[in-house]
Amino acid sequence: MKKLVSVVLGVALLGTAAACGDGSAPEADPSPSAVTTPTASATTTTTAPAPPPKPAGPLTGAQYQANLAKLDQQIATDLRGLTGARSADNLADAMDTLAESLNSTAAELALLKVQPNIATAHKTLQTKLRAAASSLTGPQSDNVDTNAKCGGVVYTSQNVQRKLATDLTGAIAPLGRFGLKFGTTLPDVGPEPADQRPSNGDVLVRSGTRGSGRLQVTNGTAEDVAIAIVTDGKPPSKPHLLVYVQAKKTATISRIGGKYHVYFKSGTDWNPKRRQFSAGCSFSKFDEGFGRNEGWKIDLQPTALGNASTSDVDAF
Repeated sequence: MKKLVSVVLGVALLGTAAACGDGSAPEADPSPSAVTTPTASATTTTTAPAPPPKPAGPLTGAQYQANLAKLDQQIATDLRGLTGARSADNLADAMDTLAESLNSTAAELALLKVQPNIATAHKTLQTKLRAAASSLTGPQSDNVDTNAKCGGVVYTSQNVQRKLATDLTGAIAPLGRFGLKFGTTLPDVGPEPADQRPSNGDVLVRSGTRGSGRLQVTNGTAEDVAIAIVTDGKPPSKPHLLVYVQAKKTATISRIGGKYHVYFKSGTDWNPKRRQFSAGCSFSKFDEGFGRNEGWKIDLQPTALGNASTSDVDAF
């Protein structure tokens, strides 16, 4: 059996007055007199700008609740961008827009003067809103494109919504103790799906003619993988065999028919319906093909001694 080791590696306008008459010459004044021309003087008055209005309050409980309800509705508009996203780009844009909305909401809350007994809860809400905004624009946002390719846009969006609800729970609960409500527009997508991790060596797909080919796979990585045995000329989305190999374990694939290529994908949160990992996924293939009715062994682990190259491929 051959050994294959993979490297998975921003003037005042002065007018002149003209005398008007009937056109006749003026009568002579028999007595000389002095003529006095009044001089107009302009006076400029400067008014100091009015000071900014002081925050209203302290607000009554009812007034504060009215403000919370108003802000809830503002957020609701941008939340719809999450639930309506149909592509990774849509979802990323919606997350950025919602983050701006959450920061704006925190800023508006900071202008309110509240009763002393709810001051702590009021401050906590501002802090949690800013933290949730930061989460939406941090690593979670960076992984949207990748995660949408594996688990799908809807699944990824639901995870974002669950994370948002979790981030704000620490502020919503303290307000509730004073009979105040916030977060009523947050979507409820239910709990995260139960773990549906297949057993090591489970054959998830088998099609086509069987043969005597054999492949032993040792997964030395920290993530589970799905190995796709793909017959020559076929796309990886239509594998001859798809076998699940858990992290740090070995599985043997038997009765492989014909020449084939080996593709593999890794990640977390296996989705049996899509036959894909839902988060943190990657997709690769061995550059060299495998012969008909032969026996091979491959090791999936980072190593400087690898003798078989791999390449990244599109999601399958």
